[in-house]
Amino acid sequence: MPTKHTKTQNGRATRSPSRNQRLVKGGPAGVLVTAANRKSHSAPLPQLPTCRELDSSPCSDVPAVQCGGQRLQPTGLHAGEGVAPCLAGALVGSVTNQISAIHLTKEGQPSSTSTQSLYSSSSVTEEQLMSLECVMQVDGMEEELPDELENAFSDDGTFILCDEELCTFLRFFTNIEEPMVLGAEDDREERPALVPSLFPLMRPTLYFSTANEKVELLPAEQRRLLKWKMSSVTPNIVKHTIARSHFKATKKSNNWLGCWGHHMKSPGFKAIGEHQKLNHFPGTFQIGRKDRLWRNLSKMQHRFGKQEFNFFPKTFILPQDIKLLRKAWEDSGSKKKWIIKPPASARGMGIQVIHKWSQLPRRRPLLVQKYLHKPYLIGGNKFDLRIYVYVTSYEPLRIYLFSDGLVRFASCKYSSSMKTLNNKFMHLTNYSVNKKNSEYQTNSDDKACQGHKWALKALWHFLGSKGINTDLIWEKIKDIVIKTIIASEPYVNTLLKMHVKTPHSCHELFGFDIMLDENLKPWILEVNISPSLHSNSALDVSIKGQMIRDLLNLAGFKIPPKEEVVSSCSSASSSTSSLHGGNKGKSKSDLSADEKVKRAFFLAQRYADQDFLSSVLDILTPEDVRVLAESEDELNRRGEFERIFPSQSSSRYLRFFECPRYLNILLDQWEQKHCNDRTKCISFLRLLCQKGIHLGSSDSAHMWSKSRCKSRTEAQKPGVVVVSHHNASDGDCSDPESPSVSSLLSSQSTGSSVCSSACSSPQPTPIQNLLPQHFSS
Repeated sequence: MPTKHTKTQNGRATRSPSRNQRLVKGGPAGVLVTAANRKSHSAPLPQLPTCRELDSSPCSDVPAVQCGGQRLQPTGLHAGEGVAPCLAGALVGSVTNQISAIHLTKEGQPSSTSTQSLYSSSSVTEEQLMSLECVMQVDGMEEELPDELENAFSDDGTFILCDEELCTFLRFFTNIEEPMVLGAEDDREERPALVPSLFPLMRPTLYFSTANEKVELLPAEQRRLLKWKMSSVTPNIVKHTIARSHFKATKKSNNWLGCWGHHMKSPGFKAIGEHQKLNHFPGTFQIGRKDRLWRNLSKMQHRFGKQEFNFFPKTFILPQDIKLLRKAWEDSGSKKKWIIKPPASARGMGIQVIHKWSQLPRRRPLLVQKYLHKPYLIGGNKFDLRIYVYVTSYEPLRIYLFSDGLVRFASCKYSSSMKTLNNKFMHLTNYSVNKKNSEYQTNSDDKACQGHKWALKALWHFLGSKGINTDLIWEKIKDIVIKTIIASEPYVNTLLKMHVKTPHSCHELFGFDIMLDENLKPWILEVNISPSLHSNSALDVSIKGQMIRDLLNLAGFKIPPKEEVVSSCSSASSSTSSLHGGNKGKSKSDLSADEKVKRAFFLAQRYADQDFLSSVLDILTPEDVRVLAESEDELNRRGEFERIFPSQSSSRYLRFFECPRYLNILLDQWEQKHCNDRTKCISFLRLLCQKGIHLGSSDSAHMWSKSRCKSRTEAQKPGVVVVSHHNASDGDCSDPESPSVSSLLSSQSTGSSVCSSACSSPQPTPIQNLLPQHFSS
């Protein structure tokens, strides 16, 4: 329908309502909708990102929007306490209670029933609107006002929309996934709420579904424990997934099971209970910040050479590296391009491509890199890949790679001309940047190679049709991911031991940004520790919805014993409601002395061959059985994730660890032995768990030191040292949790679990002969 355009004082074109448009009141300043060609809106509507241009009102909890020089204040909505400054927060927290109060009116006339039904339609189910208490603002400020709404303001701050734009507004206003039509719900497959373990005497895990499934209800007593800690950055796609598993959202209680929130300072992790899971590890900013990422990768390159670590461009961190940058700049010549980035930013903010020294900003921290000026192009456009990496544990390290991802294109055809360096639509691939280009083309089909955003699987199909070996590219990306995660490993494990009660309390999703050069070599651009999960199209929902479902199933949420929850709540102070503060004590279950001796023995070997390392599986201690069973259970829940570490070929990566980890050796050897026959290894572990070995056992067959003592006593004479000498002065870096074996031996009483009384004598004991000499002394 024709719309009257006017000019505001600042010159911006706005629209005035025409005869056949309707005004929506009760929303952000009202909405005008055309009366012509109205259709039923029970079909799914595409999601759109939320607004980033926000200005909080001093007299209302509901944030206002500054747009076109006008300050827009939503009417009739009140956000909940603690709502972050984002328009969606006012909407998400209020739509459930006030959706029926919003009404449509034609100018000066009551609303029609057909249009009003858009808000009261049962196609927007209670499940989709429940538990949405807080603002979604991913990655700080990644979500923005949809392009379709940016010019839909009149002079008085009223939205003026046609039918199609109303659909966009409704998706933006409620910011929910595609609604499920009532009636179809009964046809959805019902899944059990709990996933049983592969092994006896191990607790089941909670099941999370996609939108085409429904999850059975647990008994009321168990259902009361399903509480999720809401945060101002909890993505809606996470909210909908946990709602389908009947979690109740909470902001203030401490007896929650899961939280998807901000990364926080390491001491804050002390407040997390043993039954709780937060979506971050302490210390991952070591790869999440651009400057720390390049420092750590450069250190790895210095230690292991460019042949192993040659997947990132030459990088300088200012002001520290200013002299080195100046020399490299002069050696490269005047035609060399450089890209500058703030060390901690998102959405392409502050990024520039320059070629003159005078263009370099002064007096602020910067990252300066050689520009990858010959990228692989498709249709003349450059692109990058968003790869989703999930780490369930750092000790042992377990890394998963999601099979799909996003391909994000620059919206202008690429040119290497110096005259184009200021064109961000050409040189940057960030969606937040390119969506502002009028030439940007959307894509909602996850199988289509069209528009400026593709599914990763669509890219592989496209390249494969051209005869390109995409499997080789994928293997190179895996290599980059594993080495980058390992670069953060010493920092994370140190902080985990200092601040986290149990390693099961943390898990993390990373967003790796990868670019392919003209030779299809992958290069790492950055790592996001809070990758955007905002879903503004069917393409996003398809990929991210499946990924979050599989991720939460992999995480292994368990219903805790009630006494554990009560204990956690009673010990938490009021300051822990925001995850900060809390008890300083740790409640990690101590390893037995026998298990500590076994770990120290295998970590003490500097030059161990495969035959020696494989012997770690000869005698499995109770803790070994428990870790192996948990890993097999986790792998069985992987969905569309692929575990890339440990794997059959992961042995080559063990040398990159700053400190060897016993559990990494254990799982690596397990994979090498059983990766081709999982049925056999699961059956073996099932027998051990049936006996309760993983719960602790006094069976001498599972006590490493006794069995080792017996075998070595029969094979060797006393006093023979069978392990090569290893001097403490060589800078041994063993597992920090494993004490020196001499201290273990001196603390053992006669007949202890480490050495039986039959092995005791004034002579050096056989167990001492198994240990490095500096330990025995």
